[in-house]
Amino acid sequence: MSSSTVTADGVDWLVSAGTYPRSTRALWEERPDAPAVLPCGTAFDVVSAPAVFGRRMLDRLWEDGPGSGPVAAFRGRVLLFAAPGTAQRLPSLMEWEEWSGHGRTGEIPPLLCHGTGDAVTVPPLAGPPAAGVAAEARWIVAPDTRHPWLPGPEVLLWAAVRVARAAVRISISPPADQDAKVYDVSRRR
Repeated sequence: MSSSTVTADGVDWLVSAGTYPRSTRALWEERPDAPAVLPCGTAFDVVSAPAVFGRRMLDRLWEDGPGSGPVAAFRGRVLLFAAPGTAQRLPSLMEWEEWSGHGRTGEIPPLLCHGTGDAVTVPPLAGPPAAGVAAEARWIVAPDTRHPWLPGPEVLLWAAVRVARAAVRISISPPADQDAKVYDVSRRR
């Protein structure tokens, strides 16, 4: 995974998402330790997962998959930056995979999808977080290029399903009877 400090190219990419890029850049030039609120839907969408589940998704993406785009932590959630359009498509893919309270992964907390019309708080660019909101926001994988690779809905679904399946152990055998006698029949003639 990459560093937790945003590069100059990463800043260019982040401010390109904003309605007022010059204002966002000016804010960060004056206060690089300040978080900012950026709109989703043009440069990126965001999939927000509870911290532990999101971290497991991130680990799965890096260990067994293609890696991730930028990733942040904010208020007990992991924010996975995704390709624009992911927020619209991922919920229907999750439904198809029976990702509901009645499906096979009912124990998994919901993923929140932020796309066109939504905005997210992004962490400060660098340095130790200041007190308050900034302390709750940090980069796990900071933006480091003007055109970062962003996972689409299929890649994020792949990671989420694998994490869910690893968390939910399904047995096809009936539960063992505690009072049953067990005989070793492997030595039978």
